[in-house]
Amino acid sequence: MTEPRFKDLPPRIAKLPTDERGYPVPYFVEWIDGKPDFRVMSSKNLARAVNYRRCWICGEQLGRFLCFAIGPMCGVNRISAEPPSHYDCARFAVSACPFLSKPLAKRNDRNLPNGKTVAGIMIERNPGVTLLWVTKSYHVMNEPDGVLFRIGEPERVQFFREGRLATRAEVDHSIATGIDNLDRLAQREGAKAVNELEKCKQRFTALLDQLLPAQAAAFLKGRRENA
Repeated sequence: MTEPRFKDLPPRIAKLPTDERGYPVPYFVEWIDGKPDFRVMSSKNLARAVNYRRCWICGEQLGRFLCFAIGPMCGVNRISAEPPSHYDCARFAVSACPFLSKPLAKRNDRNLPNGKTVAGIMIERNPGVTLLWVTKSYHVMNEPDGVLFRIGEPERVQFFREGRLATRAEVDHSIATGIDNLDRLAQREGAKAVNELEKCKQRFTALLDQLLPAQAAAFLKGRRENA
C-alpha cells in the first residue's frame, strides 16, 4: 500500500486504501485487475450505500446529516446521480479530487473499460464550482439505466472552487454557462418540463440570494486572515 500524499486526512478518509500515486481510493471506485479506476463506479457499493446508508466516499455509516457533492445544475433540479456522503468526506473531496478542485480539468474517457458510470443524462462539462448540499433526506428514483437521487430540503449549502469558498460571481458564471443544458433537456420533454424547470430556477435563485451573502462574508474573512 502506497503512503498517502495528503497530510492531516479526515479520520475516515485515512482508513481508505491508496493508489500508486498516494491518492485515497473512495468507496465508490471500481477495482479492475487489482487497480482502482476512478472513472468507473462500483455497482455493488452503490447498492450497499443505498441499502445500508453508507457514505459514498468512505463507505462508513452515515449519520443524521447527508451531504451531496454536486454541480450547480444539480442544485437547480435537486437531482443527483450519486448518493450522499459525510460532510467531512465531501469537503475533503472538493479540495483533493482533480476534477472538483481544478475548474479546467476534463474527464478522462480514454480506454474507458466497460462498467457502470451514472444513471440519467450527464452534462459533459466541468462546472468549475462544486456545491455541497447538506440535507436530512433524499428519495431514490429508479430509472431504466440505474438510480437517481432526489435531494431533500437544504440544511446547509456551500459552493467551492479550487478547494476554497467560491465567490458569487464564480457561482453565477457556472450557472450561466450550464443552464442552457437544462433548458434543452426540458424543451425536449415538452411544456410541462419547461414550466417545472422555471419553478426550479426561481427556487434556486431565492436560495442563492438567501445563502450566498453569508458565504461571501466568510470568503472575505478568510482572505483577510490569510493576508
